[in-house]
Amino acid sequence: MTDDWKRRLERAHLEMVGRDDPVEWVKEASGVEASLRYPQLALRGPLFGVAVERGQGWEVVREIGAGMPQEARDSLNSLLWFRAKDDTDDPEVRRDLLAAVAILEKEPVNEVQAVGERYRIVRADEFARSGDDGLEPPRPTDPDPAEPSWDDRNGPPSPDLGFVLTPERTDGLTQEALKLGLRTFAYTGDRYPARVRNDSLRAVETHPDIALLPVTFGVAERNGAGWQPRGGLQPTPHEARRLLYSGMTDMWARIYKYPKDKAERYRLAGEEFRAAGRADEARVGGRLFRICRVERLVRFGPDGPETPRPSDVDEYGPIKMHPTMDLDGTVHHGG
Repeated sequence: MTDDWKRRLERAHLEMVGRDDPVEWVKEASGVEASLRYPQLALRGPLFGVAVERGQGWEVVREIGAGMPQEARDSLNSLLWFRAKDDTDDPEVRRDLLAAVAILEKEPVNEVQAVGERYRIVRADEFARSGDDGLEPPRPTDPDPAEPSWDDRNGPPSPDLGFVLTPERTDGLTQEALKLGLRTFAYTGDRYPARVRNDSLRAVETHPDIALLPVTFGVAERNGAGWQPRGGLQPTPHEARRLLYSGMTDMWARIYKYPKDKAERYRLAGEEFRAAGRADEARVGGRLFRICRVERLVRFGPDGPETPRPSDVDEYGPIKMHPTMDLDGTVHHGG
């Protein structure tokens, strides 16, 4: 262990002792228990989003949840275009924003500058803890609404937005220990092509430090010896439960054209799941679904967070996403 990490662990311990916050100690105990019960890490793969360099760190401005780098570039394209349309009356500011948009329309770049700020496509790795009984479910200390709604479509925003990525953030001893262990993490095994493994090993050297994003939650289905994700990441355990409930009672039947008897079995199982309140598992038709806890790491180097690797795959390239805009803010919908 390097002296740097010894100092970080010591600092995390001293900060916890200094705060003497019972809630923090309970979270720490929950983390220790989880690391013992779910000692392995199950990797899903990369995710992408957008951060901007501000102040002392990189602030996330587009959720790090896209499956391809180009999706994140497109989201940055829209962010800057709408800033030019709605957030300024200054033609020079608008010119600068639209110049960055023009680049994103034509080139698969991972960084642009606009109005004195540096925007970057950020790469993260998504993983979950696993043990003898499968993926880790939500912990008792994970935040959840006191009075959850099963019907409100407007759930809480992504915890990513406004989050400042920094490896120096101290979130307790177990989190610091996890970051230490992840420093040498790399893709291994024949399931990954050689170029993916090589890029992963190179990133350990070029981006050795680790920042952790806020914890999210998802639905996974037992698939033989493994687990298959079902749907996107959610900000709270309840939002993941609501996603599963919606799938079982409505969405899956319509998407997969279930016959009436099968649709009714799934609907009843979904209602039973809802009635159980904070249940983390549901079974129907021989299938097992679990609400699981999902973590994400971002590698850092001397110049900040890691960008997409050469082996990260895009299924399409840059396109013109929005109409042409004049410097006075006039939008031409015909071109």
